Amino acid sequence: MRLSLRQLSVSCVALTGLLATSAHAQSAPASSSGSQIKKVSKPSAQARKKSSSGNGLSSSVLGQYTGGTEEISVTSHSVSSNGVTNRTPGGGLMPHQTAPRSQSGVTRDFIAKQAPSSNITSLVADLPGVTVTSQDPFGMTGDHLQVRGLNETQMGYLFEGAPLADPINYAPYTSTLVDSENLGSVTVSQGAPDLNAPFYNAVGGQITATALNPSHRAGGFVDLGGGSYSYNKEFIRLDTGDIGNSGVRGYVSFSHTGYDNGARGPGGLLRYHVDSKFVKEWGDGNSISAIFSYNKQSATSWRSPTKAQWDQYGVGFSYDKHFAPGESTYYKLNQQNLNQQLVVLPMHFTLADNLHLHVSPYYVHQFGPSLGGENIPASGGYFGTQQYGDLNVGTPVNGSILTSSRDPWNQKTGGVNVSADWRLSKSNTLSFGWWYAYTTHEELSDFRPVYADGSGWSGDVIRVGGKILTGYDLNFMQQVNTLFIADTQKLLNDKLTLSAGFRVAMVSRQGTNLVPGADPYKMQGNYFEPLPQFSASYMITPKDQIYINGTTSFRAPESVEAYSQIFDPNSAHATMQPQSLKPEYSISEEIGYRHQGKFYNFSMSLFNINLTNHQVTSTGYIPNTNMMVASPINIGGQTSRGVQAEFGLARWHHFSPYLSGQFLHSTFDNNFNTGSGYLPTAGKIAVQAPKFTGAIGLSYDDGRFFGNFDLRYVDTQYTTFMNDEKMPAYVTSTRKSH
Repeated sequence: MRLSLRQLSVSCVALTGLLATSAHAQSAPASSSGSQIKKVSKPSAQARKKSSSGNGLSSSVLGQYTGGTEEISVTSHSVSSNGVTNRTPGGGLMPHQTAPRSQSGVTRDFIAKQAPSSNITSLVADLPGVTVTSQDPFGMTGDHLQVRGLNETQMGYLFEGAPLADPINYAPYTSTLVDSENLGSVTVSQGAPDLNAPFYNAVGGQITATALNPSHRAGGFVDLGGGSYSYNKEFIRLDTGDIGNSGVRGYVSFSHTGYDNGARGPGGLLRYHVDSKFVKEWGDGNSISAIFSYNKQSATSWRSPTKAQWDQYGVGFSYDKHFAPGESTYYKLNQQNLNQQLVVLPMHFTLADNLHLHVSPYYVHQFGPSLGGENIPASGGYFGTQQYGDLNVGTPVNGSILTSSRDPWNQKTGGVNVSADWRLSKSNTLSFGWWYAYTTHEELSDFRPVYADGSGWSGDVIRVGGKILTGYDLNFMQQVNTLFIADTQKLLNDKLTLSAGFRVAMVSRQGTNLVPGADPYKMQGNYFEPLPQFSASYMITPKDQIYINGTTSFRAPESVEAYSQIFDPNSAHATMQPQSLKPEYSISEEIGYRHQGKFYNFSMSLFNINLTNHQVTSTGYIPNTNMMVASPINIGGQTSRGVQAEFGLARWHHFSPYLSGQFLHSTFDNNFNTGSGYLPTAGKIAVQAPKFTGAIGLSYDDGRFFGNFDLRYVDTQYTTFMNDEKMPAYVTSTRKSH
């Protein structure tokens, strides 16, 4: 939201007023649009020494996240039922980091005090160089962010060791992964992914998230929230505690979330979600975890306006509340259903004192349908390139039939990531591993007639010659193999760490389209990319570190539509053609410094990113429909250079301030080939690459009452390749208290 001077003043007064307020015991966050109702729990307040259950992630010198045992000893500091310790500088926004690269994160000290609707993406909005935008007030129907001039599809998303963004269009869908009440930490690596990370799209960096570990004591946790736009969330988690002497413990949680669109038009969102995690530990560093989640989510689609429509209607540009014959913009015909089932089984084994094995098999099932209203010809329309006769269904209006255009996409991915760390000597460690993944994607669109009274749109599909009338009948298959090897050497009494590694990624894709007249009927894509990395780190003092690194990464072309034609009954020709796109490739360099002391943490880095075959995604409607498709465009080379910094104080008189900022200069390197000529885009500022971004955070927590305030600034952003249209700079703010 935009922030006025009056709103800023009110926010500051509200924060300072916390000092004079005495309230009940601390609990979890309120909604950003309302207030928390109640939270109860049965925690263990006992200070104890415990292991991390295998998801305690220790970063190696390459920045890799490998399973290890994290020992936590709590002495003079208490731990609340929601995991808050108040020990992370910046109010949970600046945890300790050791990786030789730019890396920032959030812990439970921050996560537990945010709105219950928060997700992995929205929680990192204050970190340096990260710009987050959302389609709705609660951040549940879209994950949009930019990091160093790159967007969310160019970031690798890792959850409990498994890559869980869409493996084809790279959308992260983080609201489907885990409830924020079960989220342990989130880490952003700007500019560089882990060498052993299971990605083939992470040219912009990596976002790593972990789930909370199950409690050692049986108990429960309840979270109820409500707010504006009829927002409501009900969450309950049950912990088994340690089950006898089996070494097994776990939890299961369930949540329901809903809201209305309010000023954005009719409709809303309804979400049901289940999380569970069970852990088995034994011996020295051996553990097996089982993480499962299920998400069922239905939401009214957001109608994307043109600039002229935005100028005329603003946020009121939406789908219609009332039905009329032939009216394709009726809101019930335009829905997005996002369903997901997830299983991850991270395993860590100590095979010998100097040999550790990590195995993470996973399975993800994502499916629709997506719905959009569309008028198609009652006679003389097209099935692919073949013209059909009279359909004799529905209620014709001006020669067209109103239909519900359905896209019941169905995608399944199974994979396994295996790595080993072999300590050859006290100062030398060899790491190596393999990742394999297999994805199938089926997408058969159909049309269902809508009658004059508004009925029928969930009934039988329209057929032509006994076959389902469709615009795309896609079958897509993908296999991925990556191999990596790395060597780490520690010198000068472990002050100097040198690391070098090499990864090779192999991606094989094949797609077919069974729509009559599809040409080509079958398309393939095979990509082989060598990806070296190097880093050096030196500890000047136990609290001061300098580092330098050079990394490479690549991204295979985005979206199924890059390999298949898209047809529509209103057109005799394909409305979208497949493209022969080269993979995007990045070379990044960084030099940085960080101080991590008793009273404050500070970090700063200079970076340079060079991309070739940079792909920018253009999204638009299929003509005469409310169905949107994404088309990647090769803009050529892009160079991004800049500096980022962050600063966080330890809690002082119950206050924890935080500052972050970034300067970015990102430009296109080439003139854009339009197919019929060239646009003079070389040297132009890249789209969605604001020059300045910054955030201020302030947290107060006295153990009885807490409050948070943050202020974010985003500079102007160009929206066209020619820099002739831009978004103005803006300021947003959120505040929470309890």
